[in-house]
Amino acid sequence: MSDDSSAQALVDELDVLLDAERQAVLSGNLDEMARLLERKEALIDLLGQLDAEDSAVISNIQDKLSRNQLLLDGALQGIRRASARLAAVRKVRRSLETYGEDGQKKTIDAQITRQLEKRA
Repeated sequence: MSDDSSAQALVDELDVLLDAERQAVLSGNLDEMARLLERKEALIDLLGQLDAEDSAVISNIQDKLSRNQLLLDGALQGIRRASARLAAVRKVRRSLETYGEDGQKKTIDAQITRQLEKRA
């Protein structure tokens, strides 16, 4: 592709997209992140086809790519932790783990009875 203007146009478009992706990650907008991902992948594929002499143009957005990757990794880690916490809360609702007099772990199953009480 050796046309500097088209390479710069791709980089500029990716630059704007990375700013939008950053805002989507910071606001927790998963739908927007998914929508932007398709276009980001397409732009990165096009940038991968550039000649070696166009690589200087690409280096300008490397910091934004790294920054967004860190943000995405942090968001994913947060989602995993929240999921694990919700699983632990659900487990506590179903049973209680405690230790008996002998020091062995014991599980006490909780019976959840949902009953509607009517009052006059």
